[in-house]
Amino acid sequence: MEWLMGKGKGKPNGKKPTPEEKKLYLEPEYTKVRVVDFELKELVVLPREIDLNEWLASNTTTFFNLINLQYSTISEFCTGDTCPAMTACNTTYYWYDEKGKKTKCTAPQYVDFVMSSVQKLVTDEDIFPTKYGKEFPNTFDTLVKKICRYLFHVLAHIYWSHYKETVAMDLHGHLNTLYTHFIVFIREFNLMDPKETSIMDDLTEALCTPLPPQPQNHVTER
Repeated sequence: MEWLMGKGKGKPNGKKPTPEEKKLYLEPEYTKVRVVDFELKELVVLPREIDLNEWLASNTTTFFNLINLQYSTISEFCTGDTCPAMTACNTTYYWYDEKGKKTKCTAPQYVDFVMSSVQKLVTDEDIFPTKYGKEFPNTFDTLVKKICRYLFHVLAHIYWSHYKETVAMDLHGHLNTLYTHFIVFIREFNLMDPKETSIMDDLTEALCTPLPPQPQNHVTER
């Protein structure tokens, strides 16, 4: 997963995107930038010898770490002043605590809630067991879907509110690759309702369409 670990170039200006720049991330000059040139679909397919829950646990933990790292590159520009709500496109996300209480919070507060709660889950041996023979809980599938939903919100916010800074640091190729890999993963295992990801469908279409000369229906025999 070293493809995310690049050093940035230049310095972002920290300004909010103006209305006409709101979908800068859809410009062809940016969507074509990736840091890998192989078929990401091959990375997410369940290997024959691996248990499904083990595979979901491993990938979910990796995505959590990578998205946390990607957010950290723009976190100084994501403040209560620049991002008073957790938004992406025309959607505002609210945080629900363990008792189901709905809270409107700033974007950095929301991301902190996400990362803290997911960190707690993925390091809990009763939920994400690492010892051989330890069973996954019956609710594991539901928890993975919940984590993926939260991580998608963070990615969507980065694109919507901080893409300009990401480009300024020359990290958009990393972000594009991470987003594409994540979307291919959640689609492979039906981890999110398409309605929940629809706000980014235009970007998904732009990034998940195979780049030439990759064939449209490339299938790897296992």
